[in-house]
Amino acid sequence: MGEAPNSFRGNLLRIVSAVPLERLRRARGSGAQANLTEEIVVRRLLETLGVERGFAVDIAACDGVTKSNAFGLYASGWEGVAVEGDPARFASLARAYRRFPGVSLARLWVTPDNVVSLLRGHRTQAEFAFLNLDIDGYDHYVLAALLEEFRPTLICAEINEKIPPPLKFTVLYDPDYVWAEDHFYGQSVAKLHELASAFGYALVEQHYNNAFLAPAERSSLPALSPEEAYASGYLDRPDRLELFPWNADMEEIHALGPAEQVAFLERRFAQYRGKYELGL
Repeated sequence: MGEAPNSFRGNLLRIVSAVPLERLRRARGSGAQANLTEEIVVRRLLETLGVERGFAVDIAACDGVTKSNAFGLYASGWEGVAVEGDPARFASLARAYRRFPGVSLARLWVTPDNVVSLLRGHRTQAEFAFLNLDIDGYDHYVLAALLEEFRPTLICAEINEKIPPPLKFTVLYDPDYVWAEDHFYGQSVAKLHELASAFGYALVEQHYNNAFLAPAERSSLPALSPEEAYASGYLDRPDRLELFPWNADMEEIHALGPAEQVAFLERRFAQYRGKYELGL
């Protein structure tokens, strides 16, 4: 991925060094080291888009450090808002971010109904620099509501990386939804691309289970099809099952035609019938 700029890397390492060693060991053991490369992807894309400093929104920030795609920005002086609904994770987030006075915090489960008022209440401008979205559920509808009122320069949106294009899949919005830590969550890259196109965004990269979007009118980055992004960002990467071993029982889907892929997912998600949208 290349090296991070010296000032960014130095700030990041100084902040990380303040985190207890045992916590870092646990993070590395859970695969969090791969997410450090995502921070570098974020920085590279922001620099390509001409953004050196700005306002970052992190929705579902967890503890703010482990597997965070926004931590490096905040560590280098960015302002923003970090949101987490889980009480224990929010407490860890609040402790970790006391050193970031420009980052406001909100303990809230984000939904399509509250995301706009949430961001307005935290002084978020209509055009802000970076959005990270990872709520393991009805992300599609939260992003759709947010884009009605805001236009981030770069969006990092988690996708369900095991569902290939051309399948357009999303969990339907249900305020009672709770992720069961199985394969049923989020949206596919093809469904995200459909949403991005509707709001004038280009899909510019996929990095394993995260997709990156930029406004088409200001991006010099090549716009990718869902198939191109998925192949380069997940399917053709030789280490994907090493990093995502829990996806091994979904490998069959890649050998099927589109109609067979739909049938495969309908069988796999039989217990969730009526709680998702799936098509071609």
